[in-house]
Amino acid sequence: MDEAEIRRWYGPWDVPRPEDAPALMAGFAGPWWVAGGWAVEAFTGVRRRHKDLDLAALRRDADALRTALADRFQCWSVFDGALRPFTDELPLHPEADQLWVRPGADAPWAFEVLLNPDADGRWVNRRLPRHTAVLDEVTWVREDGLRFLAPEVALLFKAKHLRPEDDADLEAALPLLDDARRTWLREAVAELHPDHRWLGRLR
Repeated sequence: MDEAEIRRWYGPWDVPRPEDAPALMAGFAGPWWVAGGWAVEAFTGVRRRHKDLDLAALRRDADALRTALADRFQCWSVFDGALRPFTDELPLHPEADQLWVRPGADAPWAFEVLLNPDADGRWVNRRLPRHTAVLDEVTWVREDGLRFLAPEVALLFKAKHLRPEDDADLEAALPLLDDARRTWLREAVAELHPDHRWLGRLR
């Protein structure tokens, strides 16, 4: 579905900023970080319009996150283009890879949480499962204490979609990626998308 279809079926979204995330995630003790386009913007400093706020946490912490949010928000499992309430009675859907979060049925969606797999506490790349890392190796912490997904990893996830904003994020990040980040991104994109149009830009 495109953005218009998503809004028609599921309703509108608020667009909080990363600076709002600590208040949104208040009470949750597990690790979490900012992902998606906001993570690229934090790295580059190049501003653009955003459609939502993508946060991320470890999938194993989903129940703890729901409990922490329960007084303020409803959580929904998202899987295969469908949504299901995530409650005490309805556990996280086994195929869910993200949560949509909102105060209630009469309010816009507030933010989404991407559910990241892990192996024995190590972050696992859900696009390239052989790529595992200590969380500090694939995220970075800004001066204000906010943690963001590393730009090359955020861009790899974006490579699947190729929306105008994804191309814009690549162009903003390219001049700032060092050789190691650029090489990693090029090799990962080539493995997942051998004919991807970004490969020429990443040489």
